[in-house]
Amino acid sequence: MSMAAAIEARSDVKGWCPGVLRPMQSGDGLIVRVRPRTGVFSLDEARALADLAERLGNGHIDLTRRANLQIRGLEEEALAELQAELGRLGLVDSDAETEAVRNVMVAPLAGVGSDVRRIAIAVEALLAGDRRLLDLPTKFGLSIDDGGPVSIAGERADICLRAVGKNFAVGLDTREGTRWLGACAPDAAVTVVSTVMHAFLDCAPHRRLRDLAGVDQARVQAAVSPLLSKLPSFETTGGRVLGLVQGGAGIAAPFGRLEAIQLHRLADLAATAGARELRLSPWRTLYMAVRDDAAGRALLDGAETIGLIVRDDDPILRIEACPGAPDCTSSSVDARGDARRMARLASAKGFTGSIHVSGCAKGCARSAPSDLVLVGNAGRYQVIRHATTRGPVERLVDADDLESIFSEAFCG
Repeated sequence: MSMAAAIEARSDVKGWCPGVLRPMQSGDGLIVRVRPRTGVFSLDEARALADLAERLGNGHIDLTRRANLQIRGLEEEALAELQAELGRLGLVDSDAETEAVRNVMVAPLAGVGSDVRRIAIAVEALLAGDRRLLDLPTKFGLSIDDGGPVSIAGERADICLRAVGKNFAVGLDTREGTRWLGACAPDAAVTVVSTVMHAFLDCAPHRRLRDLAGVDQARVQAAVSPLLSKLPSFETTGGRVLGLVQGGAGIAAPFGRLEAIQLHRLADLAATAGARELRLSPWRTLYMAVRDDAAGRALLDGAETIGLIVRDDDPILRIEACPGAPDCTSSSVDARGDARRMARLASAKGFTGSIHVSGCAKGCARSAPSDLVLVGNAGRYQVIRHATTRGPVERLVDADDLESIFSEAFCG
């Protein structure tokens, strides 16, 4: 069996994500997910990724909800060259198993040399050096937050570290959300993370920490609690911010899709603004530290000119959509094309809720509920409200009849 055939056999398995060493077959070719080191790509790395996407792929680049970047449309014959080039950039792990568990999200405004970055570096080294941790599920993830205005602490992760004063609050994911247990000093953070991971592996196999039964949850918490001090009070605020923010600029890609030429141009604009890195986030938004507000405004103006989103009130931001057909073989609808139409219709009809357009029931673009959900099914859409893609279906609509969704009787 060829590599592509072997990959395709796994591509419809929910809970599996592609990598550089283990790509995924899709409708437009192979998908390669590149995981940034400590959540950032240097501008030279970004330019190289754009060049590789254009030369070896189909030029389409996706930003993911796990703060990674995907190159699409590769042929099997181009894979070895891509892997070699990414290896020269230092963006390839020692093996596919290590790559699969390196799921570390970092607050995008955390500076070079900060405790957040130092902990991220140490956690990545832990995952590469402790072979038992390769048994972690590939969806098991960690977030490290600086407590700033662009906080990722509200995003779901199995383990969450959040800076509070000089220490880090420690939270574990449960079925009800993050449960904050206590705090630790920055120097103890990696030991805390390692303890939680090993305690999780001591339990029966599960996909995520939140899947543990109550007795196993208690066992994990009991293992880590002796390492923690009293939890200080804090508020979990923040989230995506576009435009100028705390010495930086936030710029989003519509539905997470960048074209190679856009990424290359954005790297050039960022360099002119004094930035040295592109920092990824779970909102398919890139952040750059800029020289000053004037440089930041020039960067935002340039980004808007090349088709990127720089304002929080852009109606497209209320819609999540997967690539859909023909990029994805699981989809029978053009999810992103129809999502653009939905953005225009929602704005015209005064609909202000959240919208999720999914090519199939897997719901890859969004796992949380939305006010309005469209799920592709045999070329039509199942309409669901106030739920995920697995919610009760209220009606079916044709792709050319999306306006009917916004009827007064339905939206009321």
